[in-house]
Amino acid sequence: MDRAAYQPLADIEVEAVWPEGQGFTLTGQGPDHVEYRLDLHFAMPLDPRTRAVLGELLSHSEVTISRRPSTSLGAVRRAIRDRAERPNS
Repeated sequence: MDRAAYQPLADIEVEAVWPEGQGFTLTGQGPDHVEYRLDLHFAMPLDPRTRAVLGELLSHSEVTISRRPSTSLGAVRRAIRDRAERPNS
């Protein structure tokens, strides 16, 4: 994974963890004082011991949410589409 290709959006210190179905819901506040929520789902069943260990680990964690910036090709396509949708003047 090319880490330079991603831009961090928020660093969140996890404040609470709730078990949900096949995973967990994590909530916390970022440095921007906005509350964030992350739903984490596993494709396999979690036994009670694994769920307890994961819950404890996650409750003492921090999460960084990052995203890849839009590609220049995508921006070009949007500009072409927007230009085509403008009425002729």
